[in-house]
Amino acid sequence: MSAAKLLLVEDDPALSELLEYRFQNEGYNVRCTGDGDEALVLASEDVPDLIILDWMIEGTSGIEVCRRLRRDKDTAHVPIIMLTAREAEDDRVRGLETGADDYLTKPFSPRELLARVAAVMRRIRPALAGETIEVGDIRLDPVAHKVQRRGRALQLGPTEYRLLKFFMESPGRVFSRGQLLDGVWGTGSDIELRTVDVHIRRLRKAIGIEGAKDPIRTVRSAGYALEAS
Repeated sequence: MSAAKLLLVEDDPALSELLEYRFQNEGYNVRCTGDGDEALVLASEDVPDLIILDWMIEGTSGIEVCRRLRRDKDTAHVPIIMLTAREAEDDRVRGLETGADDYLTKPFSPRELLARVAAVMRRIRPALAGETIEVGDIRLDPVAHKVQRRGRALQLGPTEYRLLKFFMESPGRVFSRGQLLDGVWGTGSDIELRTVDVHIRRLRKAIGIEGAKDPIRTVRSAGYALEAS
């Protein structure tokens, strides 16, 4: 399996150098920048597998970089771990609501960051390698385009298949309707937000089997998430 591509966006040279060294020793392919504008360019030129993003950086702020990455269909699915010296709960919530998958407050242990990144990579690597993805009792084969639940073959339409795959690549994460629209249909789509709800209902029906829990969780005023059942 090829080395995971990691984009490190950190404007503290000493910390950036330390983290780059530690991640390279762990076998990651690391690119570094301390500038938000350059980070957006690097992410678009070669989409990374994971992004470590500092809140306070040069140029475009980390929170705005996160927002733009989530609006781009090519990077909407890329896991983002935010680093910040901010400790207020409102700031942490703001970062997560903008689309960050995890949050680490400075000062932190590089070992803890390595562990968090490794946990994310274990989760997403099957999808990156084109291998079978499993979440709870649902199994998706991206090569054969087949879905099974508890060993039973499921029949999904093409949109429901893409929607399920998008969910399964980030299990447990809550996606807004806008994020699902961008990630599944693309940012240039003229599909209305309420159309997402229609396809969610179709997906629920397609993957529902007798005696099994509905794995799609509706989060009021936030969106939807796929939970392991």
